[in-house]
Amino acid sequence: MEVQGYYDSFSRNLHMVDDALRAGLDLRTTALETSLPLEIYVLSEVLNHGGASFQLTTDGLARVAEFKQQYEASFDNSNAIMRRLLDDAKDYMKTPEGRVLTKEMLIRRLEFFNEAARQMNVMRTQQSLGSPAQYRHPHLSEAALISTLPAQR
Repeated sequence: MEVQGYYDSFSRNLHMVDDALRAGLDLRTTALETSLPLEIYVLSEVLNHGGASFQLTTDGLARVAEFKQQYEASFDNSNAIMRRLLDDAKDYMKTPEGRVLTKEMLIRRLEFFNEAARQMNVMRTQQSLGSPAQYRHPHLSEAALISTLPAQR
């Protein structure tokens, strides 16, 4: 998907991610539990560099809902900032790693949200179909499995 597609679907992707979290989707076995709050933070910094005023005070996955609320409150302004940053190929911002292209920082965040929304949508579909969880359950330990096997002669 090209950049325009990521930009056009960002609002929908953010809504899908937030909706999945509100529905109680378990992310403990994925990298999303750690990466979502970090990506939200970086995205807010990119938008703040462009003139927005996002102020995140929560930690963890609650940061998604906080960002979504602030994003929706300044929807037109935030989208105008994103559009301007995507059109500017020369704007740089300072990060702990050095100076980076603001446009590239924004594109990477938009790509991330596209992929996160897709992944969470797949997980919700699996959950709704009753698929088993994709991680070890405490009651399925090796000792419990061995005790249920028939004795060998």
